[in-house]
Amino acid sequence: MPNLFFERHVPHLPERMYALVADLESYPRFIPNCKAMDVKRDRGRAEDVRFARMTIKFGPLMQSYTSRVVADPAALTITANAMDGPFSYLSSIWSFEPEGQGTRVRFDIDFKFSNPLAAAVAEPAFAAKQGEIMDAFIDEADRRYGL
Repeated sequence: MPNLFFERHVPHLPERMYALVADLESYPRFIPNCKAMDVKRDRGRAEDVRFARMTIKFGPLMQSYTSRVVADPAALTITANAMDGPFSYLSSIWSFEPEGQGTRVRFDIDFKFSNPLAAAVAEPAFAAKQGEIMDAFIDEADRRYGL
């Protein structure tokens, strides 16, 4: 049952980091193991709610799952909760706070695979990938916005 927390200072404005993480459709271009992302907006909501179906690949295994994503530009937070797929639960939150001339980026993720056998094999690998995902966002921010 991993409950992981990552935090980094980046030299980019909070609004830019928020916009980058909120750009769900671009994930397959730079997120490790993300092979596809299908995003649909919940048009019946006043807030920014999207349903994102991500396909991930680890070695020969490919798996898709759908998350309900809520982006809150006023609070500079993005939350995601898995609705299906291989997880008993998956919940994550990104937050972006001004810090000096840049931003303190925080990423919390808590998840558990529903199949105990899959969990024994996949949880450690999936947990290890989360740090790579944080690095991928920072690298993409540097590419998009310069240093």
